[in-house]
Amino acid sequence: MPESPAPATIIGGAVSPYVRKVLAVCALKRVPVTIDPIIPFFGNERFEAVSPLRRVPVLIDDRVTLSDSAVICQYLEERYPDPPLWPTDVADRARARWLEAFAATRMSDVIMWRVFNEAVIKPGIWGRPRDVEEVERAVTGELPPVLDYLEGVAPADGFAFGPLSIADLSVAVLFRNLAWSRVTLDPARWPRTRGWVERTVAGSPLGPLTALADRLVRLSPAAQREAYAAAGLPVTTDSMGGSTPRRGPMTV
Repeated sequence: MPESPAPATIIGGAVSPYVRKVLAVCALKRVPVTIDPIIPFFGNERFEAVSPLRRVPVLIDDRVTLSDSAVICQYLEERYPDPPLWPTDVADRARARWLEAFAATRMSDVIMWRVFNEAVIKPGIWGRPRDVEEVERAVTGELPPVLDYLEGVAPADGFAFGPLSIADLSVAVLFRNLAWSRVTLDPARWPRTRGWVERTVAGSPLGPLTALADRLVRLSPAAQREAYAAAGLPVTTDSMGGSTPRRGPMTV
């Protein structure tokens, strides 16, 4: 018989696309979660013990403690294979892994570090002025080739490989962080990509998670915990969040 999902604690807030991705997979696989919605870079010493790179998300359940969204999602897929989020066909499964890797590497490098970091994280976390010219260089120079590639692989309708898969979630989840960076994409230039992202968000748990995150970006940390509970995501009574932001050991 299939294993009944065990409760899991997810550390990290839904403003992070990687946390939203893991929460979406948990919802699809009916894994009950409690969330410790720490603000990025604000983890305490206990957080560093479970996430040596000081990154979210972290999953803690009755068997493992894991960081990195791709590793967490693969674990959830293997432990709870229903519904499957990787394609059955071996070639499609490899393509899905590639799209997940592309989202985690080049897409994230441009969207999260070149744009979102400069436009939102730097002023919001570190209290430093955003470099508007740097954001513009990334949006006009680095982002278009990423979107051109996606336009070439985006499905005309539905999802990338038939049923909803990890590839759809991994790509679509990053785009809301562009919107929070006040970046508007040309719908006429990348219509297939836009349609793919919109269908994925509307047709998966990313929809309500994105709506929740839209509220969170306007709230204080204390009010954010209340917003999670109101959205049906119970929060932990104890937190691994600290009071002072600290950079992780990675360059980006």
